[in-house]
Amino acid sequence: MVIRRMVDRQRSYTAIFLPGEEPRIFPTTEHEHARILQIYKEDRLHQDIVNDFSEFDFTDKGPGSAGR
Repeated sequence: MVIRRMVDRQRSYTAIFLPGEEPRIFPTTEHEHARILQIYKEDRLHQDIVNDFSEFDFTDKGPGSAGR
């Protein structure tokens, strides 16, 4: 799930993107958007859970790696 804030000249929106589904975009205030994030997104790093606070090691250490 991806949740993003979208703003045009006159309104602000919250967009929710789910894999395999049409995006859901609806008008929201800053307060409403923050509440949506609070409800749907993890608020901190949790062991064994991948979320916005996860730290990723993108170094390829497997066979054939470029060793960057």
